[in-house]
Amino acid sequence: MAEGILLLSGTNFFGDALFTLEQAGLFSYILPLLLIFALVYGILSKLKVFEDNKSINGIIAISVALMSLQFNVVNVFFAQLFPKLGVGLAIILALLLVVGLFIPKEKWAVYVIMGVSAVVFVIVLVNTAADVGWSSGYWWYENWEFVA
Repeated sequence: MAEGILLLSGTNFFGDALFTLEQAGLFSYILPLLLIFALVYGILSKLKVFEDNKSINGIIAISVALMSLQFNVVNVFFAQLFPKLGVGLAIILALLLVVGLFIPKEKWAVYVIMGVSAVVFVIVLVNTAADVGWSSGYWWYENWEFVA
């Protein structure tokens, strides 16, 4: 057992595993495919567009998911969005902790947290749009003073 622990300590086991999964296309193709499939299927099921034949929802969802991965737009967008979204969620979590410690059970604090969360979300989307090269991202960078 000690040999196995020593063997794992000399290598970056989790980093190597993630690298292998990345090389297999998990992050570029499989996870975006599953995410888009789940979103489209959920929306179609909730809207009840095809109530008589529910298998059509699955066919449409898998078709949209596969077609969305045909070009690298979705892959690049997700690769830019989710790391920034993780940072934004960490900021919101830190705000929740600070507000929860110092301002317990105040109704206005909930609205402040929701407002800050909305601002963080918009900033993440605008930065992602700029990194992907969408023109709206550059427009926001040049004109954000006039909007705010």
